[in-house]
Amino acid sequence: MISSIRGEVLHVALDHAVVEVSGFGLEVTATAQTLGQLRVGSEARLQTSFVPRQDDAPLLFGFADVGEREIFTTMLSISGVGPRLALAVLSVHTPAEVRQAITESDTAAFTKVPGIGKKTAQRILLELAGKLVIEQVEVSADPAAAQPAPQDETVDQVREALTSLGWTEKDAKTAVDKVLEAEPELAGKDVSEVLRHTLRSLGGPGGGR
Repeated sequence: MISSIRGEVLHVALDHAVVEVSGFGLEVTATAQTLGQLRVGSEARLQTSFVPRQDDAPLLFGFADVGEREIFTTMLSISGVGPRLALAVLSVHTPAEVRQAITESDTAAFTKVPGIGKKTAQRILLELAGKLVIEQVEVSADPAAAQPAPQDETVDQVREALTSLGWTEKDAKTAVDKVLEAEPELAGKDVSEVLRHTLRSLGGPGGGR
């Protein structure tokens, strides 16, 4: 499984980019938001999901952070939802917004996505609820799990995600601290949302380094 790639951006198109990895140019399909963070000639690191296909060439999908990839791969487990539709959801909603829609059983949030009707939206809500939300509820309901400071736990998780994307542990912690200081309202938000804001402050995956 190809879980991430790192290399020079050779080309950026409307729906994909080409990243050179060990001399090979890999075509990576991604959302417009992710592609907008890439610059030809700069280094990028993307979280990825490799999707084999029986009747056609396999596809490699790229994501700005682990939160997006989690939503994408979880949606692929739903009957009738393919990679293009899962990517369309991420083109319309952030991972935090997807989780919020599931928590609130917000069918309308998913019908805003091209290609998703009311019945499909209801099925997505039903199936994702058990795969993305229940675990979080169980953890927060455990008194023992509530002991660590939520903000400290968020910082740790976001820092780990950033180091997996290529930043040093020191730079990652400094970046998260600055974002939380500038936007204190993020302290109680979903980890994926804090990660998204931190990546934006750093200039995207790899930080253009």
